[in-house]
Amino acid sequence: MSQLTNVQENLRALHLTETASHLPILLKKAETEERTYVGFLHDVLRYEQQRREEKLRERRLKWASFPYYKTLDEFQLEEQPSLTKRQLQQLCELVWLDQLFNLILLGPPGVGKTHLAIGIGMEAIYQGYKVTFITMGELVHALKTEVIVCKETQHK
Repeated sequence: MSQLTNVQENLRALHLTETASHLPILLKKAETEERTYVGFLHDVLRYEQQRREEKLRERRLKWASFPYYKTLDEFQLEEQPSLTKRQLQQLCELVWLDQLFNLILLGPPGVGKTHLAIGIGMEAIYQGYKVTFITMGELVHALKTEVIVCKETQHK
């Protein structure tokens, strides 16, 4: 067994799986750029950290259950007269999340509520928060179901 294979197995044993599979490329880069040992180690650790963050973000995006992906950059603020640029920026700062508030967007169909919710949710995910997207109909159903379950357990 080669030394490279041994190192890759050791990395996997330490749960550094992303680095283990990418190690030959990192080594080649270090050789080409004549990196120092500390520089190479820094590159290895940075790569593993970046991949872990990417995978966590991917899991959170999947868990959020967005019907589609839209960013706030794509949101046409000028077509939404009831929302000012300042209000949108305040929502994007996510202070309301740190204060443990939920966000419910109400309004007639076709005004951009879903786009706005998805965009804010994606921004929150990129900042490290967990997000769940749910429509008002689904929320009402979930709350009704919870009330029924609570009533049934109280009668027992």
